[in-house]
Amino acid sequence: MVFMRFPARFAQFAAAAAFAAMIAGPAAAGTVNVAVAANFTDAANEIAALFKASTGHDAVLSFGATGALYTQITQAAPFDILLSADNERPALAVTEGHGVAGTVFPYAIGKVVLYSTAPALVTGEETLRAGAFSHIAIANPATAPYGRAAVEAMTALGVYDAVAPKIVQGENITQTFQFVETGNAELGFVALSQIIATDAGSRWQVPEELYEPIRQDAVLLVHGANNEAALAFMDFLRGPEANAVIEKFGYGTME
Repeated sequence: MVFMRFPARFAQFAAAAAFAAMIAGPAAAGTVNVAVAANFTDAANEIAALFKASTGHDAVLSFGATGALYTQITQAAPFDILLSADNERPALAVTEGHGVAGTVFPYAIGKVVLYSTAPALVTGEETLRAGAFSHIAIANPATAPYGRAAVEAMTALGVYDAVAPKIVQGENITQTFQFVETGNAELGFVALSQIIATDAGSRWQVPEELYEPIRQDAVLLVHGANNEAALAFMDFLRGPEANAVIEKFGYGTME
């Protein structure tokens, strides 16, 4: 699959970055500060390394829950790009004057998995219905789209009220995964990207019709509007090398 066509204004930004890189060469290498949704940690690290090898630019990554990252952006944190875990904050960033109009695009579609380190615990939705566990971890649904998706899925299955007393909340999807990995929760709703590299434990990929699509959008922030490294990163993110990494880590892409 390939990404959708992007606005003309973004194409102009990307073309300008590419032209500048052609003229300046390696001497133009710079730094871009990227705020990254926690679920995209592993993929972003790999993309940043490829970006460095391809362009010479350094991508400095800061990870966290999307809501918390956006709050920092509104308080003038010096981020050049936001890689959100939803499509709401990038649009809001443009509306509120923190993002550059015409630069928003979907870079990934997140997928939710019910996961346990115990090999036989998770067998499907019946695991939730049986309730044979003491604690289940989810990311904070107020700030983390993966947490909101977990609540939506449990609500759609009609099990949320029964499961709610057993919920432990992580600040973001990384902490939620740590709760499961360390045994503080027997199971939890995590991102497919976090467990795609291993067959350990047990898991159930939650049917996507049970929750609103986790469309993860990127936006160039006003702070990075004149940063050639930021423009180059936005362009690289929708290119074939980055796209291959995104799919490798279990994300969908927009047609």
